[in-house]
Amino acid sequence: MTAPIPTPTVDETRFGADMRQMQRVTAKICGLSTPETVDAAISRGASHAGFIFFPKSPRHVTFEQAASLTSRVPVHVGKVGVFVDAEDALIDEAIRGGGIDTLQLHGKEPPERLAALRHRHARVEIWKAISIRTRGDLDDAKRYSPVADVILYDAKTPEGALPGGMGLRFDWTLLDGFPHPQRWALSGGIDAGNVVDAAQRTGARLIDTSSGVETAPGIKAVDKITAFLQRVATL
Repeated sequence: MTAPIPTPTVDETRFGADMRQMQRVTAKICGLSTPETVDAAISRGASHAGFIFFPKSPRHVTFEQAASLTSRVPVHVGKVGVFVDAEDALIDEAIRGGGIDTLQLHGKEPPERLAALRHRHARVEIWKAISIRTRGDLDDAKRYSPVADVILYDAKTPEGALPGGMGLRFDWTLLDGFPHPQRWALSGGIDAGNVVDAAQRTGARLIDTSSGVETAPGIKAVDKITAFLQRVATL
């Protein structure tokens, strides 16, 4: 039986600091896989640290790696697990054993899937990535409004490619005048060189980067993380 679609609720005790931070520009560093880069992200002010649970990605981490890495993340920083059409068992273990407190769904999960996950993990935030190439793609945000806490706008990748982390950027003018149905974040091809423009052009209060702070796919660089977050701090 399909789970009912409830209105998202946020635990203020756990997520209140995050909601207040949304008034200024904050950043998620995604695809972290080493202690050094996690520490760099935290010490330079990232609001969220992202960990990929998708074996096809060069940024994939095991549950054991994730547990070790998330143990370095303080309570005020979100620990985001990124999944692509994942089964319950994978998500359950990422939360239970990997220390994840936020789910980012980056596949083709329908709203009903998010509703089922909310029923299963009531105290975990749920983000839904929406792939954007045209203005019409933004309509998906409205479909997920009842069940997602955050909508993440990302660039649509070519068929058969990874769903994210490709360094692709969509046309930000597509967001002009769009009535966002809820909290949202911007991703896709953002780095230290364009993050200020990205925030000012779109009004995004939460910026997500992965390849923008790498020297090669899956290889994060402390100096790039530092430069990116220094730029964000000026906003």
